[in-house]
Order: sequence, then structure tokens, then C-alpha cells
Amino acid sequence: MLKTVLPGNLMYKALVFIFLPCISLIVACGESEQKKTEIKNAQKIDNKEQQSFNQAPEFNSDSAYYFIEKQVAFGPRVPNTKEHAACADWLKNKLSSFNGWEVQIQEFKARAFDDKILNGKNIIASYNKNASKRILLFAHWDTRPFADQDSIDKNKPIPGANDGGSGVGVLLEIGRQISLNPINIGVDIILFDAEDYGQPDGTMIPRKPDTYCLGSQYWAKNPHLPGYRAYYGILLDMVGAKDATFTMEATSMYYASNVVEKIWAVAHKLGYGNYFLYKRTDGITDDHYYVNTIANIPSIDIIQHNPETRSNFGKYWHTHDDNMDVIDRNTLKAVGQTLLQVLYNE
Repeated sequence: MLKTVLPGNLMYKALVFIFLPCISLIVACGESEQKKTEIKNAQKIDNKEQQSFNQAPEFNSDSAYYFIEKQVAFGPRVPNTKEHAACADWLKNKLSSFNGWEVQIQEFKARAFDDKILNGKNIIASYNKNASKRILLFAHWDTRPFADQDSIDKNKPIPGANDGGSGVGVLLEIGRQISLNPINIGVDIILFDAEDYGQPDGTMIPRKPDTYCLGSQYWAKNPHLPGYRAYYGILLDMVGAKDATFTMEATSMYYASNVVEKIWAVAHKLGYGNYFLYKRTDGITDDHYYVNTIANIPSIDIIQHNPETRSNFGKYWHTHDDNMDVIDRNTLKAVGQTLLQVLYNE
């Protein structure tokens, strides 16, 4: 998944090392001031969200873990494969088994960067279909068809436990909890397809735009209901790794800063502040970008940010190591419980 817009301050960071020590001192002071501002903003957000919580159901991380494990057991979920078709059937049937949810498959064809025609399936589940107030939750369920960030078997598909599986697993458990604990608002879950079939670096084909997120691009232009609207949307992507941290990503902040602030404040109040950091980071091109820019639904991305890697994602990103060993129940709990609390407070 393309996901990354290379950090704009990389050159700045490199130049710092060749400037005089006095310049370094100025930079350090600037960073200190920025840190103070971030702390003030965090306190301001927390103060805004001090109202008492409605009771939310308990998110079951064991259940979410099982849902991820089940997806991975099908094998890589690459469009146009039998594993992809089998997992699509399972996802549809699982969502349909949750009381109160109506499920449909939005089939589409999309041309990939290599001109292959992909047979895509966006899986859409709706709860309280007639409610005017709706919240949109989404993730992608397909997996990367090649391990372009690995050192071996680069042309083989990845398991996609975290990148794809984790967001879906959390959303399935949220859907299950809502079916057991009715909620007054409308909720839509969309599992987008063909998100991760984007053009890898180093191909002989000239660089093409918008080769990732094909399912969300299609849906944003062709919503499942004419004139579909939601108060806001939340994308979950790579939300299951041990000790993962989630930052205030710039695309999310540009289009829906109030939603970011709401969710981060709830997470901190629930005791998950070590996962949801009050730290701003560079923008990412992900499914939420197209939901924002085409469908005009203010949407955010809850996505792992790792400052210690070149990609800013986990070291297993787009490699064969993205397997169940990566998945941690505590992280699933932090994300899932936070979202349930947000939904039941609407």
C-alpha cells in the first residue's frame, strides 16, 4: 500500500547536521516550543471531552484476533484469486450473521497499474438503515500481491495480517457488539477491495497516479445509496501490531481535525494514551483521502506510525513477515474499545 507521502522535513533534518551548533540550538528551541504547543492542545482537547460517558459494550479482543486469524487462513486475499473469492463469501456471511445488519456486495472492475482488470468486491454492511445520523467505518480487506519491501520472494503475495486483516477484524467485532447491544444511530461498515494493488517502486512501467485504493475510489464515485451521507468516517489500517502508536496524521487533520480530536480524547480518557499520541505527522494517501476528496465525507485514518523505519510503518510492512506473529490483542483492544466508546457517545 502506498500510504506514504515522503516526509517533507527529510532534507531539513539532513541540513541540520551540517549547520553550526548555534543553529542546532535554535532548532532545539523550536522543537521545545512545538512540544509545549502539542501539550497545550492535548490539554485543550481533553478538557473539551470531559462529559460523562454513556456505557459502551466491552470490546472482545479475542474475538477480533480470531477474525484476523480466519482471514489469514484463507491465504493472501489478492483480487482474481480463489482465496480472495472464498474470503469475500466468508466476510459477507459473517456480517450477515450479526443481528440487525443488512449486507450487500458492490462488485466493480478496475484497471490496475499493469493494465490487469481486477474483479473487485466492496463489502458493505448497514445498521439502522433509516437513521439519519450515520457514522462510516471502513478498512480494506485485500492484501498486497507482491512483497516489494522484502528481500526474498518479492513477487509473491503477503499474508496481510496487520495490513488489511487487523482493520477488518476490529470492524467485525464492532459489528458483532452492536448487534448484541443495539445503538440508536446508523452505522455503515465498508470493507474496501483492491486497496493494496498499487504500483511498486522500481517497475519499468512509467509512474501512474492513483493506483492504490481502487475500491474506495470506485465507491466514492458510486456510493451504494444515491446521495449517501455520513457525519464522518473512520478508516482503520494496520491497527493490530504490538506496541503500535497512532498519530494525528496530516490528511486527517486537514479534513476532519474535530474527529481526530474527539477520538484521541476518548482514547486518553479510557487509558490508551500510550497508543494514541498527541503528535502530528505527515499526510498519507490512503482510502480516507478519496472518501474525503470525492465523496466529501470528513474522514480520518487511524494508522500505525513508526518513526524508526524509513516507511514510518512497521518493519514487516509489505513483507512476508506480516503474519499472525505481528498481531497483539492489547492493541486491538485499545482501538476497538475506543471506537465503541465513540459510537455509543454519539
